[in-house]
Amino acid sequence: MVARAVTVAFDGVDARRVDVEVQLVGAAQPSFSVVGLPDKAVAESRERVRGAFAGIGLALPPKRIIANLAPADLPKEGSHFDLPIALALLAAMGVIPLDALDGWCAVGELGLSGQIAPVGGTLPAAVTASAMGMGLICPEANGPEAAWAGDAKILAPRSLIGLINHFKGTQRLSQPEPGPLKAGEAVRDLREVKGQEGAKRALEIAAAGGHNLLFVGPPGSGKSMLAQRLPGLLPPLTPQELLETSMVWSVAGMIERGAITRDRPFRSPHHSASMAALTGGGLRARPGEVSLAHNGVLFLDELPEFSPQALDSLRQPLETGEVTVARANAHVRYPARFQLVAAMNPCGRVALWSGFPPSGRWRRRISTSSRPITIRSVMASMICRFSPSGSWVQRAVRSRASPIASSRDTALILRTSSSACNRGSSSSSCSRRWESGAYRRPKSSLVISRVR
Repeated sequence: MVARAVTVAFDGVDARRVDVEVQLVGAAQPSFSVVGLPDKAVAESRERVRGAFAGIGLALPPKRIIANLAPADLPKEGSHFDLPIALALLAAMGVIPLDALDGWCAVGELGLSGQIAPVGGTLPAAVTASAMGMGLICPEANGPEAAWAGDAKILAPRSLIGLINHFKGTQRLSQPEPGPLKAGEAVRDLREVKGQEGAKRALEIAAAGGHNLLFVGPPGSGKSMLAQRLPGLLPPLTPQELLETSMVWSVAGMIERGAITRDRPFRSPHHSASMAALTGGGLRARPGEVSLAHNGVLFLDELPEFSPQALDSLRQPLETGEVTVARANAHVRYPARFQLVAAMNPCGRVALWSGFPPSGRWRRRISTSSRPITIRSVMASMICRFSPSGSWVQRAVRSRASPIASSRDTALILRTSSSACNRGSSSSSCSRRWESGAYRRPKSSLVISRVR
């Protein structure tokens, strides 16, 4: 006699159906085997199922137990296979009726006490179950998240014994409510930025047109401060964008208690991030920063400090809006349509605007690592810290010192003046640095945008 249950295997943000078949075979030596190309976490599920049964007072039959995960050529990864294997085994043992699992898809991890622990990817699983005309059985902590799938039937038990009582009719589990639509962090207002009128204008144009943006300027000129205020200029996520973004975050296990937000994602990885951290990867090909920033903003501070391999990997997401993580046994696709904002210093020697051109090492880093991404930027803004003494200094932009100006695209240079000093420095500190010769930069901001 074969008992069956249905679950899913994740392929990026998509979920593919997997049939779980459990059969009890008489044998002199009792055993428990899981077949169907399982990974280490799935192979260990037999011990978690054994412990969970012992926690609720059940013993495995003294027979050979075979759990088959079909299709057998599809890799099975993750601990969410515990619950469907346990339910199919309960049906094979006669604890619950054989037809009790008809029309249900199950995901969940079992604890040794019989509790059902939360897992990632519940929202894509609920969407797939609804598309198959089935309901979803998931952990109680994932119930509010799965309820966002729409009209799908959801069962969210806290423990295995509660689910058994529900199928026997002695207990009734209610449909969970969708999680709260939480408000994100306080929106950072662009009015807090004093001066930098040209850079703020470039930020507004980038927000209106969905353009990528590159800030070039010395430390303390406000590059990061401006970039952090871009999400506040963007509209909230539409319902379709909200579902797409939430599914990526669900696969990454970053949705807590089903709470989602309509705020645009803002991701700012450190410049030491690897290529796998940016585009996705790892043993289970998890989504990277470009996918977590889907429908939002990806901010790369200190752009030349990122490795050339990591920056080159951004070419495909910028052009196609998705990223493909290639592995020997599978190719996983994640959505990655984001707005890129980068910041860099004009010179690697002292990181200040001076009369010296960038050093050869710094110029090579810009040309080998930043240029492929810079060329894909539709506009750029060059920011300078301003003189508190009020003196006016003009300086021509060297074509070699600017990765934008060195590209083949025609550029329009607009010069606007400003009398504001950087918000992070006092007037006396700025005056001392100017008198000592540390600041030899024009009192202006340059906005460079491509002319089409």
